[in-house]
Amino acid sequence: MKNTPHIPVLLNEVLDGFSNIKEGYFVDCTLGYAGHSEAMLERYSHIKHIGIDRDDEALAFSKARLEPFKERSTLYKGTFAKTLPSLKEFPITGLLADFGVSSLQLDKMERGFSFESETLDMRMDSTANLSAYEVVNEYPQDKLEYILNHYGEVRNYKKVASAIVQARAKEPIKSGKELSDVICSITPRGGKIHPATLAFQGIRIEVNNELGEIEALLDVLEEKFKEGELSGAIISLITFHSLEDRLVKSRFKKWATKCICDPQAMRCSCGNSHELGKILRRKPIVATKEELKANARSRSAKLRTFIFKEK
Repeated sequence: MKNTPHIPVLLNEVLDGFSNIKEGYFVDCTLGYAGHSEAMLERYSHIKHIGIDRDDEALAFSKARLEPFKERSTLYKGTFAKTLPSLKEFPITGLLADFGVSSLQLDKMERGFSFESETLDMRMDSTANLSAYEVVNEYPQDKLEYILNHYGEVRNYKKVASAIVQARAKEPIKSGKELSDVICSITPRGGKIHPATLAFQGIRIEVNNELGEIEALLDVLEEKFKEGELSGAIISLITFHSLEDRLVKSRFKKWATKCICDPQAMRCSCGNSHELGKILRRKPIVATKEELKANARSRSAKLRTFIFKEK
């Protein structure tokens, strides 16, 4: 790999999953810094490429990185859930989405994702209206509790939400460091994970509507297949926490189900042929020991692949 601010996770596994990709368009829904896209273009010379991202900085970097493939590559700015339905390129024979936050976004202090950041932002699209500052300082306590509980899976979510409300009543919480300090004051350190990790995750998911975007993407894919646009297409999705993985696993299972009769029915009457395709592997692919040593952020990554049937 060339010098890049982000190491693509499960790269070899992703490439292998597309080994049977047909001629057509490969869509990288979360282009980022083009690590996966560059490798796909290098290995599969018969495909064309579409990259989607909402981060201007990532798009600028990727445009330069993919310059050698400019005749085969087109980049679009936007969320994948909104951009994918508007694509005119056809046929789409492969699609990848890596739902993780890039290393550059996490590490760059001015992006406001970090525990040590002097800002409180967390927007993947820096032009979006909602930032972590508004969530932390303006959301009512019950809504903060919901975010921390459902998106962050924070055990002591009520105490954390209460601590945030009490702290902001004195003065606005203006930075990731201030927010981290508030959370750490009531959450003891233990193990390798920072005490504020899950709370930051929950707030980031709210800011960027991450789960809504995944559901919308799955809806679009299902609709496109039923309209005949994804015949034989390979769909690979990489998740990083249980909420994301649950959405993908559940939808793939639904797509692979042949019988849609009531489970209590004595016999099948639906024709037993309603599957949209097949799940490539029953269990998700995770990082190897070698990758974990080279990139600790791959530890939570899970890759699931679904292949739509030919129409």
